[in-house]
Amino acid sequence: MNTNLESNKGKVIPATKRPDGTWRKARRVKDGYVPQEEVPLYESKGKQFIAQRQTGVPPGMCPILAAEMKKVREKKEKANEKKVEKQQITKVAAKQTTNAKTPNATNNINNESPKDSELSKLTKTLDKNLTIAEDPEVDLAKQIKKLKKKIREIEQIESKIQSGDSSKLDKDQREKVKKKPQILNQLKALEENSIAIQHT
Repeated sequence: MNTNLESNKGKVIPATKRPDGTWRKARRVKDGYVPQEEVPLYESKGKQFIAQRQTGVPPGMCPILAAEMKKVREKKEKANEKKVEKQQITKVAAKQTTNAKTPNATNNINNESPKDSELSKLTKTLDKNLTIAEDPEVDLAKQIKKLKKKIREIEQIESKIQSGDSSKLDKDQREKVKKKPQILNQLKALEENSIAIQHT
């Protein structure tokens, strides 16, 4: 916004040309005039107060719990990134082995031997990181927990059958009851594996 200073009259906005070819008149404005498009938007005091206090935690949630959940989420994301990196490296290695098998790539093999050694170092470090990230004890514990939950559900269904409410059961619930021995065997095997891992 260009304003020109006139001696006694104050500031004047000069005449401007409209897109259709007509002219706007020059306008006289007072000192301290702010054009409409430059006026800041109004914010109530409540909105300003909320903006100052906002911590990024949902209302009613404990900030400590939110911080712990954020750490867990970040760990999972890092583990996923490592898996993706390992997949990409294995794809590159597979491409290089296919290139090595073709007769035209014999010259490239001799030139890329330092890269191959770097690639093998990267795969080894990623393997170590993944084995640290993927703890077998945690995985077994999750599977055991799932199987125990299934057994509890089956026992609830069995108690319904014993009380005489078997007419309300679905086909899926009846199949669940039939699978109880298999689930018990799986649970027993997993518990033995977890005990063996803990002793090693």
